[in-house]
Amino acid sequence: MLWRSSSHVSSATTSLRPRRRSFYLDLTSTATTLHHLDQILAHAILSGHHPDLVTTTKLLHRLADLGSPPSHLLRLFSSVPRPDLFLLNVLLRSLPPSSALPLLSSLPRAYAHLRPDSFTYAFAASAAAALPSPTPGRALHARVIIDGFAADPFVGSALTDCYLNFSQVSAAEKVFDGVPDPDTVLWNTLLSGLVQNCAFLRSLRVFKQMVTTGARFDSTTLAVVLPAAAELQELILGMMVHCLGVKSGLAFHSHIVTGLISMYSKCSEIPAAKFLFEQIDDPDLIACNALISGYSSNGLVGSSVDLFRELLAFLGRPNSSTMVGLIPVFSPFGHESLARSIHGFAVKSGLDLNSPVSTAFTTVYCRLNDMEAARKVFDAMPEKSMASWNAMISGYTQNGLTDMAISLFHEMQDLNIRPNQITVASTLSACAQLGTLTLGKWVHRIISQGDLELNVYVLTALIDMYAKCGSLMEARRIFDGMVEKNVVSWNAMILGYGLHGQGREALKLFKEMLNACIAPTGVTFLSVLYACSHGGLVEEGHAAFRSMICDHGINPRPEHYACMVDLLGRAGKLKEALAFIETVPESAGPGVWGALLGACMKHKETGLARLASEKLFELEPENASYHVLLSNIYSANRDYPEAAMVRQDAESRKLVKTPGCTLIEIRDESRYVLL
Repeated sequence: MLWRSSSHVSSATTSLRPRRRSFYLDLTSTATTLHHLDQILAHAILSGHHPDLVTTTKLLHRLADLGSPPSHLLRLFSSVPRPDLFLLNVLLRSLPPSSALPLLSSLPRAYAHLRPDSFTYAFAASAAAALPSPTPGRALHARVIIDGFAADPFVGSALTDCYLNFSQVSAAEKVFDGVPDPDTVLWNTLLSGLVQNCAFLRSLRVFKQMVTTGARFDSTTLAVVLPAAAELQELILGMMVHCLGVKSGLAFHSHIVTGLISMYSKCSEIPAAKFLFEQIDDPDLIACNALISGYSSNGLVGSSVDLFRELLAFLGRPNSSTMVGLIPVFSPFGHESLARSIHGFAVKSGLDLNSPVSTAFTTVYCRLNDMEAARKVFDAMPEKSMASWNAMISGYTQNGLTDMAISLFHEMQDLNIRPNQITVASTLSACAQLGTLTLGKWVHRIISQGDLELNVYVLTALIDMYAKCGSLMEARRIFDGMVEKNVVSWNAMILGYGLHGQGREALKLFKEMLNACIAPTGVTFLSVLYACSHGGLVEEGHAAFRSMICDHGINPRPEHYACMVDLLGRAGKLKEALAFIETVPESAGPGVWGALLGACMKHKETGLARLASEKLFELEPENASYHVLLSNIYSANRDYPEAAMVRQDAESRKLVKTPGCTLIEIRDESRYVLL
């Protein structure tokens, strides 16, 4: 290209005069190809008019717009004898991230007269955000601090966005805290990044801080914070945001109305969402999508389909968001044929290869236990987003295909795809189900080496993994080191003690939880009852069960009743267990009777075993394991004729016992053994 030698033109060349400059600027603006720009530059040089800074800046900007290679842009920049800061900033914005940061690093050597300003560092931070590792961003942050730009809101916004792009939430908050007078853009950047990283509670705290400090908010602020209230189902807070929008005159912006429809829908306030939708004179596609998604997420699949039909009639072609909202992800059972019909429509419309749509189909097939269909959708994606990988890994984990989940995580590592917190939490859950400590430690090392922030969800997953894999001390070490603990963290640690038969420690930790003003949930009491059962703490278990109902107003679920039966059964109190079953408000399910049958096996009680098994035969006639267990109880009592009759009964019903398996680790390799 001709600018390669433009800095070496003879001294006879002159800088452009105003009229001539205007001529070349007009030509540059109208150029539509790189070849045209070459010709313009050649004409200027051959006419003895060397392009000045203004023209060179315009030329560089236009070259970047037309897709000129980075090497050509750098050559043009280096051809200028003394470039100014504005030209440098234009170049930084135009270069790909891999070229922009090295240029900034070379400034002190090659262009000592150029002192970076806030625009320079902001553009560099945006480039760092697009790199695969957060390390260059951290190095840039250090330079920003040294050069005294850490308090600049413009630079702060770019650095905050850079850290949040890598899920470095704590680092982003430190950048924000270093700006004494944050502007609205910086507030919005932090809020948006927190929501995108699923730090919904933190985002609401930041929003509260923003309002109480009197910072100016705009429609973007409200649009960003509404999804946080929606995801946490904080209806009161969402209504407060609505009121704030009305008072400020921002609630009537179309994107705010759409956000409110979505918020009310996710808080199960469909009448309010529908009312807002009906107030819109001419609902657009985005508003329709919000209500369609709201109907689907509340199980109102029929209403969702009806609105979709209206949309097709009046607005024509739907988009990918329409498909994502229409897919019955939240209530797939009973709507399998509908899900497949929607899939067919998406294929015909050419929307099936859109990443969010494919991810939604992957999720719904996983929830329908159709893992083959889910994997086909996943494999067909042209580009897999992080959400797509997470959907497939968590789908495998939730369906008990833990080895497939870990294999897919291995594949991510081979492709150098950086996992996020959701990825590692799902993979750690798979390791916990397998009970493979070696694999769990391997995932932990990846987390530590990958600059992944250890948020409360990842740390809780680590606690659960270490506890279930037999390393209770490591689980407790991580638990004690957590700065922020939620109720799930406490539940995981309490359950860990229960798994290891340390009921006293579990109860002690439960008391600490109550003293920390953490409200227990039904899962908390399930963990406590499990710990009492495995620790032989009958009275303490009874007390916890009563406290759950009387002190905390939590209605027992079938799992709680089953745990109480197991507690009494393990202690040999089989008659008390039967009496307890008779107090269950509704008919006891298979979990409750199964717990009693298991206790009968332990204590070789054939009378109650026959009663429990008859109930189980009625509740789950296709389950062969109850026949096997009853037969084993008779055999343990040496009542072989009865055992034979039970087996014959199972054979006459054509029941086949699913073979069991166990996982063993040999030299850091996991192997299944059929039992």
